[in-house]
Amino acid sequence: MKHPIIELLERDDRYKVEAYEFVRESLAYAQDKLGLGESHGEETDGEPVQRHLTGQQLCDASRQYALEQFGMMARVVLNNWGIYSTSDLGEVVYNLISVDLMKRSKSDKREDFDDVFDFSTAFESEFQISQSE
Repeated sequence: MKHPIIELLERDDRYKVEAYEFVRESLAYAQDKLGLGESHGEETDGEPVQRHLTGQQLCDASRQYALEQFGMMARVVLNNWGIYSTSDLGEVVYNLISVDLMKRSKSDKREDFDDVFDFSTAFESEFQISQSE
């Protein structure tokens, strides 16, 4: 039996394995560092209830995580893995959902990831060159 990621790479060669790892790490980043999707004290049978992240929240968390990890090279790194837009993030997410490595709610749509932000400017606005006097 093949690992689910191997299945995805064989079925859809648009994205590298690092793209899938990045999206899963972005989800963990959103939950751990940004406090998104956490239970906020709610429990069921002693276990925290996981709240759901929207497509937009995951895109925003992915952007922040990429900037934290790769700095000024974030866009170049993501592009190297096949991620050129938030729509690509959605494709990666839905590929992961298709092999049960991520979950979705009934209200989620693949289109929730479309045009969340523009890659051509989203990673550049954080960095400005300043002149020292």
